Amino acid sequence: MTAIPAPATPGSTALLLLLLRARTFVALILVLAFFAFAAPNFLSAANAVIVSKHVALNAFLAIGMTFVIITGGIDLSVGSIVGLCAMVAGWLVLNGIDLGLGWSIQFNTLEIALLVMLVGVGVGLINGLLITWLNVAPFIATLGTLYVARGAALLSSDGRTFPNLGGNAEYGSASFPWIGSGTILGLPVMIWMLVLVGLLASYISRRTPLGRYIYAVGGNERGAALSGVKVTRVKMFVYMFSGLCAALVGLIIASQLQASHPATGETFELNAIAAAVLGGTSMSGGRGRIGGTIVGAFVIGILSDGLIMMGVSSFWQTVIKGLVIIAAVVIDQAQSKLQARVALQQEAAAGR
Repeated sequence: MTAIPAPATPGSTALLLLLLRARTFVALILVLAFFAFAAPNFLSAANAVIVSKHVALNAFLAIGMTFVIITGGIDLSVGSIVGLCAMVAGWLVLNGIDLGLGWSIQFNTLEIALLVMLVGVGVGLINGLLITWLNVAPFIATLGTLYVARGAALLSSDGRTFPNLGGNAEYGSASFPWIGSGTILGLPVMIWMLVLVGLLASYISRRTPLGRYIYAVGGNERGAALSGVKVTRVKMFVYMFSGLCAALVGLIIASQLQASHPATGETFELNAIAAAVLGGTSMSGGRGRIGGTIVGAFVIGILSDGLIMMGVSSFWQTVIKGLVIIAAVVIDQAQSKLQARVALQQEAAAGR
């Protein structure tokens, strides 16, 4: 009996699947090429530094959002957490914690940063508790905390700005502006922070049991639970990590501007979702890569800054970002269907 070789996947299908998987890099090359010709001085060194700073802020949020979406959830509260944490940073720099009777606790820069991050993790913890213990849908839970965090930010100053956040040398907070405006080896501090957070997130997702559990929960939550995965703990972690990333953005913005406003971070969640989805994270959960998300953040950042340099109306910028999100989801669905079809063809061929 002569064995019949399994038919290979058609070349056109394989090529299409490769292009879909590499869509983020293709999009990055296209937007870079377009704005290099359409926007004067877009590729200048000075503009590259500005773009990298904008990208870093979105990338922080997108990294946290990636973990959340991989588990099949969503975090709409990250923009409001940014605003709340910026206001907390401003309050601590200017006032410390008032104990009454003329006494107060003042903090140095490191302590301020740690407290701000603790606030972000705390809001993420609340999101996790609502979703895991009270079984509130992620969309509703994080929509609620979006309003609560934004309201708390407004209440902290009656809607006013905390200005002049230069810090106080006497209390060790004079270095606060360095977080957002300082450099190390010629690169902005926030870029080094992004590198550390990106490497940590990538290591967790690819090299640790926790990372495997995150993908397992998103792929099949019931199956993961039956396999012994602590689903509640995994979900708590991803929302707390998302809150931490949002807190870092709030801290950086307050430091960079040396001022904090309660409206800081409005609509930031949309850019984070767009970057994650454009980077290959599936909205249905179970698939996504931190590296792809960072590239997606570059695409969104370059698109935003390029449109501004071209003088495109902010209204049209919003429309274009919305179209990018829709296109990314449509392409993701196409990739999923194509991968499923290829898998079925390979199984059929193997069964011959």
